[in-house]
Amino acid sequence: MSNPESVLREYGPGPRHSLVWLHGLGADGHDFVPLFDQLERPPDLGLRVVLPHAPIRPVTINGGTPMRAWYDFRSLELGRGEAAEDIAESIVLVHALLARERARLPAGGKLLLGGFSQGAVMTLVAGLRATPRPDALIVLSGYLWGDVCEPDSAPPVFQAHGADDPVIALPLGLAAHRALVAAGVEAHWRTYPMAHAVCPEEIDDLAHWLTSVLRGTR
Repeated sequence: MSNPESVLREYGPGPRHSLVWLHGLGADGHDFVPLFDQLERPPDLGLRVVLPHAPIRPVTINGGTPMRAWYDFRSLELGRGEAAEDIAESIVLVHALLARERARLPAGGKLLLGGFSQGAVMTLVAGLRATPRPDALIVLSGYLWGDVCEPDSAPPVFQAHGADDPVIALPLGLAAHRALVAAGVEAHWRTYPMAHAVCPEEIDDLAHWLTSVLRGTR
């Protein structure tokens, strides 16, 4: 499977740092551009954001309708209903993007990986298996597929979830957080009064956390 095309945004001088961002099921790389356009960050922290489009594939739970998806859902039993072969293919795609961005970074530049929903699941499964690993992971409204892999040098993780999420229930996000912490990962958890979405308070918290990572104070 070929590398998906991407949307590219650059903010500030440089840029010195790169963030690869993975969208959710049925969306595409354009979906989170407005978030990054409004995300407050110090002007001296140049950031390149790469937002790839997932491959188009039939999604079983949506009647086999082709759409952009990092993997097929063969049932709604999250953690068991995902197509493992699709996840393996998408891990290869994500690792290729990370390797490309790492090679473009100047000395001292940080590489981050993040995503929302299905993209958040891929962030954990690909980010914890990447070599070299990203410097930080951002997991919005996601869950953990499989086990925490090689936690010894795992990057810090920003996790956020809606308390009223009807798509990926809050206990699934909390279970992922507990598994990361139990494995020794530095995982920063936030819950917000929202459904399967993103809210302004979450964006503000993410901006502060992201700034601390890029400045090297975390």
